Amino acid sequence: MWFLLALVAALCQVLRNTVMKRLGHSLDEYINVWGRFTFLLPFAALFVFMKGVPVIKPGFALACVAFGASQTISTLALSKALKLAEISMVTALWKVSLLVLLGLGYVTLKEAPTLLGIAGVLLSMSGVYLLNVSRAHLSPWAPLVVLVTDRGLRYTLLAALFFAPSVVTIKWAILLSDPYMGTLGGYIAASLMVTPLVLVTSRRHFAQVPRQWKAFFGLGLFAALTTVTQGTAYVLTLSSYVEAVKQVEILFAMAIGVLAFGERQRVREIAPGAVVMLAGMVLLSLAA
Repeated sequence: MWFLLALVAALCQVLRNTVMKRLGHSLDEYINVWGRFTFLLPFAALFVFMKGVPVIKPGFALACVAFGASQTISTLALSKALKLAEISMVTALWKVSLLVLLGLGYVTLKEAPTLLGIAGVLLSMSGVYLLNVSRAHLSPWAPLVVLVTDRGLRYTLLAALFFAPSVVTIKWAILLSDPYMGTLGGYIAASLMVTPLVLVTSRRHFAQVPRQWKAFFGLGLFAALTTVTQGTAYVLTLSSYVEAVKQVEILFAMAIGVLAFGERQRVREIAPGAVVMLAGMVLLSLAA
């Protein structure tokens, strides 16, 4: 069951990122992130209403605040990355967060992976090198150096580093309530944190929100579905395993990159690394 939920979350996440990239061409990244957090809330509230308000345990508010902070930083960085780099490359490199999540999950949530699971993570990380294999003829270190020298990919790495704490804290909030209330509470905190920043940096863009309402509607819907489905999967197994299975989004992103953004050359370049990362996903799914 958790495996299917992770696949659905992966598809919704790619669709969410696609809408974010399109909005990024007409709006700045701050109001883009604000839209994702804020337009998610009505859908999350509807889910809570339909499911019923759960028993909320002590520590829920703290978990939501911690999630709001880490998710805001991660999403702002991701929005900048999607604006500066191709969606296929950003989606694949974002999976560096798996390694961070593996260690953080063990320390905070006592999620102990098996040896097979660790092998899967390491195999997935080796795919990061292969994603830049076309640059290897420059020097053995070129594929690693570009992760730091390319501005869009630097934002991708920043997003990955803060994504892992956001996974841990949203799972914490979910365990103290349920996936629906955890999503609602976490994103209320995130929306409240990003709104003052948007009012300072992007006030002029609010006038464009009504004209872009369909995109913001889709952004909120896909974001809500992603968080609820992956949150339910988090409860059923290790969060690192769920995120590993979600690497299938690389294939979805590659297809969208070709069809929607004309990224044919880049997709061919990252295909070997994507295949290796997916092999790691298989090992991790077996480890569960």
